[in-house]
Amino acid sequence: MDRQDMTRLVIEKKIISIVRGVYGEECLTLADVLYEAGVRLIEVAYDHTDAQRFSLTNDTIRLLSRTYGGRMLVGAGTVTGVDLVEAAHDAGASFIVSPDTRVDVIRKTRELQMLSMPGALTPTEIGLAYDSGGDFIKVFPAGALGTAYFSALRAPLRHIPLLAVGNIGPENAADFLKAGAAGLGIGSSLERKDLLQSGRLDLLLDNAKKICGIAGIGS
Repeated sequence: MDRQDMTRLVIEKKIISIVRGVYGEECLTLADVLYEAGVRLIEVAYDHTDAQRFSLTNDTIRLLSRTYGGRMLVGAGTVTGVDLVEAAHDAGASFIVSPDTRVDVIRKTRELQMLSMPGALTPTEIGLAYDSGGDFIKVFPAGALGTAYFSALRAPLRHIPLLAVGNIGPENAADFLKAGAAGLGIGSSLERKDLLQSGRLDLLLDNAKKICGIAGIGS
């Protein structure tokens, strides 16, 4: 996909599944379930508490990208340096998500033709992230501040596509979309490690379908 097609997919499919601490074949099993439910974007996050796991993240991105190439966008999350941007790109990532606004990360992401989703909170940060080349700006932690704050941001910044990320789940997903979110980053409530690791994939699928239904998307 080119950048235009990837941008369109984010807007159409809305949900980015944020995966932390799930690697290899287990992550592929999770991706299979999420894909069946209607999810088309998955973010595999780097674990900065253990740099030795970076290679696991890269290997997982590579596995998912090869398996779902052209059908699901696979990206890297918690990207805080240009070195990780390059590593994720080499592994096949299509988009880069960061917890904050780092201009060098944004520029390297765009240089490598991936979608850039930097994190920001204030109007100043959001404007800087967008003007530096961010495609979608991740408002983080959106859930902690609520839809009132998100709506207030949207009023003067409605030309900037904002993602709601951080404490987003079935209880507030629809509210953030109504408040103008272009998409949602959803972690543990979609990932459901308890169901994945116990092999209850039918319940994992039901849960994912429910969340996708709330967001108005399907398989």
